[in-house]
This record gives sequence, structure tokens and C-alpha cells, in this order.
Amino acid sequence: MLKEFKEFAMRGNVVDLAVGVIIGAAFGAIVTSLVNDIIMPPIGKLVGGLDFKSLYIVLDGKTYQNIDEVKKAGAPAIFYGNFLNSIVNFLIVAFSVFLMVKQVNRFNKPKVAAAAPVTTKECPYCLSPIPLKAVRCPQCTSDLKSA
Repeated sequence: MLKEFKEFAMRGNVVDLAVGVIIGAAFGAIVTSLVNDIIMPPIGKLVGGLDFKSLYIVLDGKTYQNIDEVKKAGAPAIFYGNFLNSIVNFLIVAFSVFLMVKQVNRFNKPKVAAAAPVTTKECPYCLSPIPLKAVRCPQCTSDLKSA
């Protein structure tokens, strides 16, 4: 059983998947930082100094000064600011993956095979394919020299 597990774990696709997951997690952290620290602050400044992470709707009808008070009170709330940040994160990751796959596909285009040489022609009488050098059709036995 240990031998089978070793064979499974060392297959190329399993190792490739593991590398992809590790790189994806690191890439996700970079994108999260990009969104939270670089993209969202200027957008917040453009819309009047708003911090998207602090956007929420309290469902119990009470008023709270900030998101920490809401969480401390355990009040039911919808934190849609975090959701907006997650949407921006997703869009950046999806666009990045799209660009990467597009480039990989561009490099991995299948080679166009050269056209196969023509070795047959069509009989003018019965329209069946025949060898180029044939002088009589094997299907209808027509003499092709007169055609």
C-alpha cells in the first residue's frame, strides 16, 4: 500500500497540482494586498474618503459607531464592504488567470501540418476517386484518355 501511495503521489499531475495550489495561494495573498492596500484606498478617496471595509448594515435597528462595536455586541449585520473587496479580488485573479492561460495557449498552438500531396483525381463519368496515373476508371471502366 505504501508503494502504491508513493507512485500516486509522485505522478506528474499530482505534483503539478500541488505546485499550482501553493503558487495560487501565494498569488491570492498578493492580489488581496493589491486590492486592500493599493486599489481600494484611491477608490475610497474618490468617493469621499470611504473605507469599503467599514461598510455594513446592522439588522437589529441599533446604531453602532464602527464595525468593531458591531462585532463586539454580536449584532446581526451584513458586512457588504468586505464582500465588495472580495469581488474586486476575484475579478483581478480571474483576469490574471485569463491572461496567463491566453499566453500559454498562444505558445502551445498546434503546428499546422503540411497539406498532404494529392494522389487521386475524380472520374469524369462516375465521379469516383481514382489514382492520378490511372488511364481507365476501376469503377465504371471508362477510358480516361478520351475524357
